[in-house]
Amino acid sequence: MNLKYQLGTEENRKFLDAVRNDLLRFGHRFPSPGGGAYYLGDDGTPWKERSRETWITCRMAHVYSLGVFLGHAGSEELVDAALKGLRGELHDTENGGWYAGLTADGEILPNKQCYAHAFVILAASSAVLAGRPGAGKLLEEALALYDRRFWNEEEGLSCDTWNTEFTVLDEYRGLNANMHTVEAFLAAADVTGDEKYRVRAGRIIEHVLQWASENNWRIPEHFTKDWTVDLDCNQDRPDDPFKPYGATPGHGIEWSRLITQWALSSYPDDRQGAGKYLEAAEQLFRRAVTDAWNADGAPGIVYTTDWEGRPVVRDRMHWTLAEAVNTSAVLYHVTKKQEYAEYYAQFMQYLDEIVLDHTNGSWFHQLDADNHVIGTVWPGKSDLYHAMQATLIPYYTAAVSIAPAVKNGLTI
Repeated sequence: MNLKYQLGTEENRKFLDAVRNDLLRFGHRFPSPGGGAYYLGDDGTPWKERSRETWITCRMAHVYSLGVFLGHAGSEELVDAALKGLRGELHDTENGGWYAGLTADGEILPNKQCYAHAFVILAASSAVLAGRPGAGKLLEEALALYDRRFWNEEEGLSCDTWNTEFTVLDEYRGLNANMHTVEAFLAAADVTGDEKYRVRAGRIIEHVLQWASENNWRIPEHFTKDWTVDLDCNQDRPDDPFKPYGATPGHGIEWSRLITQWALSSYPDDRQGAGKYLEAAEQLFRRAVTDAWNADGAPGIVYTTDWEGRPVVRDRMHWTLAEAVNTSAVLYHVTKKQEYAEYYAQFMQYLDEIVLDHTNGSWFHQLDADNHVIGTVWPGKSDLYHAMQATLIPYYTAAVSIAPAVKNGLTI
């Protein structure tokens, strides 16, 4: 196989460097005058008719904080623009927290999302490391708000959605928001030194592993308010962008990496203590790729499967590939098992030959079962977060969140 697809080669490093530099150039036009991130179109042109959402704004703050560490010109100003949005137009000064977003006309998108607030923590943590003005205060506020509104200490899990005023809590509970909470908590622990956030991440992970192990390592995503599994949720809307029916193999892959990071950071001198979590991470990855990679005769990772592993939504989302790149590399570095290096090379080839947009830049965000570009769920190229991290995580230590790892040069 081509050396540029093989983990650890100079050719692969150069390939990822080129992809990363293209991504950073692609996203420069995201800031709106108020700082909220515009949704980016196929060539990086802002789609100003779409809402400016908090989660996208946070992701871009995180991405360009990484750009600061990498010396990408203009990154400081882009982080500051996103922080302006998070401290300004997207921030609810009356009720606290952050709106889901604003419409193109500046109207508030209702509800307060755990998902978005987790990304505020991630963005602020990265911006603190980047030394951006106001980032420390933003992180302090984001953690306090999250502790007060979303974290349930008794359950060891986070709720999902409040109304805008924080007076009515939706009965839905979900793991997507909890997954990004784990990511945010690990970042917060690494940046602030407050280990309670790493402990909380571990409590979430314990729940996830119990549910997954009871379900043949396919992770249930949706729950009722008392955390009863709802395997039939959204069966009538199987391609929902945030709450799809069935198992989401991309999330199984992403959880695998986050569990590995948590285990290595929680048991830095105790490989035996980390061992059962690393074994579980391998189970999650293998189940996901067995079910979803090349599942229907064409390359790619299908978006969802049913509870027997049969594809439901056969579209390929770019983020699932990005997470597969990350996790295959991490598991290879941790276990030295050749199967993970082989998967990594396959994912790299698929990225280069099909998912990378070599004309307009960035990655195609959604392809159909025949790998034709479509936009029914993810038109355009909303943000850079998943793709950007996939150019870095394969070559940085697995035990540390990516922002501090890059800032401190913790390469493998």
